[in-house]
Amino acid sequence: MGSENQTSLNEFILVGFSHLAELQILLFLLFLVIYLVTIIGNVLIILLVKYSHSLQTPMYFFLVNLSFLEICYTTSVVPQMLIHLLTEHKTISKAGCAAQMYVFTILGLTECCLLAAMAYDRYVAICSPLHYTVIMNRQVCSQLAAASWITGITVEETQTTWIFSLPFCGSNHIQHFFCDIPPLVKLACTDTFKNEIVILAVSVLFIMGPFLLIILSYIQIGYTILKLPSAEGRRKAFSTCSSHLMVVTVFYGTALFTYLRPKSSHTPGSDKMIALMYTVVTPVLNPIIYTLRNKEVKGAFKKTMVRIFSTQSSKM
Repeated sequence: MGSENQTSLNEFILVGFSHLAELQILLFLLFLVIYLVTIIGNVLIILLVKYSHSLQTPMYFFLVNLSFLEICYTTSVVPQMLIHLLTEHKTISKAGCAAQMYVFTILGLTECCLLAAMAYDRYVAICSPLHYTVIMNRQVCSQLAAASWITGITVEETQTTWIFSLPFCGSNHIQHFFCDIPPLVKLACTDTFKNEIVILAVSVLFIMGPFLLIILSYIQIGYTILKLPSAEGRRKAFSTCSSHLMVVTVFYGTALFTYLRPKSSHTPGSDKMIALMYTVVTPVLNPIIYTLRNKEVKGAFKKTMVRIFSTQSSKM
């Protein structure tokens, strides 16, 4: 290489949706609406759990953590994407790119662990209902949530630091709308085979690990539900898991397809479409799933609305 190509890059250009120049305004409005619905929906869940006595249970403790995580998760990506949809210069500094990757990957891995903790909570609730309040006490719930956050921070801080220790030179165009791992590693001007093996190993261990725990939990849950004598009992037991199961399916479906598929199948277009699923679509689906399919949340919402309107009426 010449000296020009060996110069280390200090700035990147996020190509994003530049090829859809005529749709920039439409995409901006679409993603803005989805982002606002995501924030409002997740904030609503947090407030409902906080102020509804009926929702003061371990399951909703984890749901508050998940809602807070989703707010941070989508905020680490979407606002910058919205700005770039309206501007000609779609640049991001190396430090800004690193910061975005730190936040995004930490929150992504933490969500994997939180979903596993929520599956364990459902396992205890259905398979050991008489011991549920003893096993899933406040201290245990706090420890599981803390372990999820600590795992995410420790693993992804190490991995992201290692990725940004690579030399980047040549083209500074990232074929994505945010600083994700695969498109950034492609810009490294050194052999990244070992890095890709480590990234794959981390993905298998820390994405598949929690996923296998979730699968094992639901195998045992399914076995226990099938042994229940009445159809109504089986229906009620399954309904307590259905929301979590749908969230796991959407989140892990896109995550596994993104990080564990063969390198040869990666294309800029497909990578961006899949990334939209877990950065934009999944965060907005979670509050919808937990409000529309959960009778307890719907009941708490109705009671809260009645209380608010009653208070307003008494003041008039």
